Amino acid sequence: MRGLARAFLLLERVTTQAALAAACAALLVAFVAGAWQVFTRFVLAEPSPWSEALVRQALIWMVLLGLAGAIRQGALVAIDIARTAARGWLRRVIELVILAAILALFGVLFWFGWAMAERVRFQSIAGLEVSIAWGYAAIPVGSVFAIVAAIAALLEPRRDEAAGST
Repeated sequence: MRGLARAFLLLERVTTQAALAAACAALLVAFVAGAWQVFTRFVLAEPSPWSEALVRQALIWMVLLGLAGAIRQGALVAIDIARTAARGWLRRVIELVILAAILALFGVLFWFGWAMAERVRFQSIAGLEVSIAWGYAAIPVGSVFAIVAAIAALLEPRRDEAAGST
């Protein structure tokens, strides 16, 4: 079982790093497209028809891909007084309930995100002329990365959390 957990954690490290790299790339795309939009609007006095839509899509992807890293690092806002105060088996039960809630949330997001991406695949994003399904695809893709990161966070808690759980 430990070998399987180790393999899963290795997979998670790779996938979360890939998701974070892609989120950083999306932020760069949003920055460049936003700068282009400002330049064309205020310097050339003729706004770019595609840059605003690209910024919006890039930011959506950035947030949903970045969730995996935030979950893995414990950086999401949490109300964890009970978890912090609990010790031993009670703390483990609380952590399992939290994991179940995360899995349920991202499972629902995956399901409906996938359904929405399929439903709108023949519509296009105004200004970009690409399928709007590419924007909606961020929901199921980000959900998968978040689920993997949440399971890994339970298997291998952050060091500062692990130190306080004695």
